[in-house]
Amino acid sequence: QVQLAESGGGSVQPGGSRRLSCGASGSRSTFTIYPMGWYRQAPGKQRELVAAITTGGSTNYADSVKGRFTISREYAKNTVYLQMNSLKPEDTAIYYCYLDEIGRYWGRGTQVSVSS
Repeated sequence: QVQLAESGGGSVQPGGSRRLSCGASGSRSTFTIYPMGWYRQAPGKQRELVAAITTGGSTNYADSVKGRFTISREYAKNTVYLQMNSLKPEDTAIYYCYLDEIGRYWGRGTQVSVSS
């Protein structure tokens, strides 16, 4: 079984930065073989993929965040990060971490609010 816990959300002004973290825990001692990533969902909108990373380091980004967001992994801590720079009001959403094993595991989400 896998449990995911996101952290790092909060309020920030436009142009600011935040770093989200997602830690994986459970019966396994390591999660290094599993792809992980981030989705987000704004009020009234569909959940959308933000960024994904494989164990080999290959990454994918939504066009709307490319060049501003960076996804990375720290394998020793079973943790994935999302560094968010040059934040815009349209980045406001709940951000969800996921991990792919046989099925997809989800965190409960962390709120990011971008406004003046």
